Amino acid sequence: MILLTGATGCIGGRLLAALEARGHALRCMTRRPAALAGRLGPRSEAVHGDCLDPASLQAPLAGIDTAFYLVHSMGSGADFEAQDRAAARNFGAAARAAGVGRIVYVGGLGAQAGLSRHLRSRHETGEVLRESGVPVVELRSGIVLGAGSLSFELIRALVERLPVMVCRRGSAPPPSPSPSPISSRISWPCSTCPPARAACSRSAGPTWCRTPTSCASTRGSGGFAGG
Repeated sequence: MILLTGATGCIGGRLLAALEARGHALRCMTRRPAALAGRLGPRSEAVHGDCLDPASLQAPLAGIDTAFYLVHSMGSGADFEAQDRAAARNFGAAARAAGVGRIVYVGGLGAQAGLSRHLRSRHETGEVLRESGVPVVELRSGIVLGAGSLSFELIRALVERLPVMVCRRGSAPPPSPSPSPISSRISWPCSTCPPARAACSRSAGPTWCRTPTSCASTRGSGGFAGG
């Protein structure tokens, strides 16, 4: 059986549908199981679990072969790094105790030098999960754009509220790998591989672009991006 965390989020919700379409039996762990009411297929179930509450993780992880870890605390406040660290440590320990075969984790791209707090925490989360001893398959992804994702909603808010943005010369960030449709991030973790295989893969769009380019593209599309 597969455990899916983050099923109420942008990536997790689409991954839920993709895994169900492939016939997988799913257990969706969330702090609010009621939020998944009416969204699960006949072979899926929603259970309560909170990665900051170790005692709540034992039952959701029982009998699990593969666990998808899509937990992120960035929106919880200034101390999100400590929360991410604690959540990953609790989840990894519980997964090891339950005999989970592998953890699949979606992190973020970036070289070690000069990382933002957000990306540094994403990399650290992967390291903490690996320290558990459970094999971890980590996808270091570029920006994921899809309706409901934080990255997309920030860009859409900018282009809807600011028809013109004036920046001083040299203030624009360097180009980064182009954002990718959310659908391109679903097929990779759905693919089958040996349960004990551990890997770290990097994935981004085929080109490089700057933030103004992303804003212009969003405005040109009417501010909507599908999966």
